[in-house]
Amino acid sequence: MKLQIEYAIIADLHCHTIASTHAYSTITELAQAASRRGLTAVGCTDHGTAMWDAPKSSYFGNLNDLPDIIEGVRVLKGVEANIMDFDGHLDMNDDILGRLELVVASMHGGIMPTGTVDECTAAWLAVAENPNVDIIGHSGSPEYAYDYETVIQAFAKNGKAVELNEHSYAVRKTSIPNCRRIAELCKKYNAPVSINSDSHYHEWVGLFPNCFKMLREIDFPPELVINSSVENMNKFLAKKNIRIV
Repeated sequence: MKLQIEYAIIADLHCHTIASTHAYSTITELAQAASRRGLTAVGCTDHGTAMWDAPKSSYFGNLNDLPDIIEGVRVLKGVEANIMDFDGHLDMNDDILGRLELVVASMHGGIMPTGTVDECTAAWLAVAENPNVDIIGHSGSPEYAYDYETVIQAFAKNGKAVELNEHSYAVRKTSIPNCRRIAELCKKYNAPVSINSDSHYHEWVGLFPNCFKMLREIDFPPELVINSSVENMNKFLAKKNIRIV
């Protein structure tokens, strides 16, 4: 009888607050929810400034005023930056990005133009080379399909964590087949992954049933999940001289 792989997550690294005004919780509520779920850390990663209802750049520049620990949980101050074009430019300047603890880079409809597979591949390859980017956000959208074999290898080479996004199962259902393909290639090429809720309401923090089901189906190795242990998280963030504990 085959044993079922279990996945333990100690940090939810992609969550939104009321600063992204299509989300509905405060930073403190995110931390409280993370504490109830037994998480060690939570990422405060509101949308970058190109999103139509995003906070201003001053919001991100001032995040260091937050305490590191809220409700007993390490709060990582970050952003979900928007990829703007096929050259991989982001909507946040390097000065602010370089001061944040966590940078997720994502493509969003209405901001990133729809392109060919070659154009989207070029964009992701440029993002893979950006030293400020830590996590590759929900990249399974068929609207932005890319050469998964080539790009996943580039992510692995550059130490980027590829996000497996629980929220996609609710709001980006056409992405699900590509998400599985991406996970399979991360397994093939030993690319690190980050399992995140992309929560827009605090009660979804730390819940990943669909991601876990998919990972079990493909026998994904837990050791490739950066947010599966404090040790893995500290190792991943060491390049920024950050520790969560």
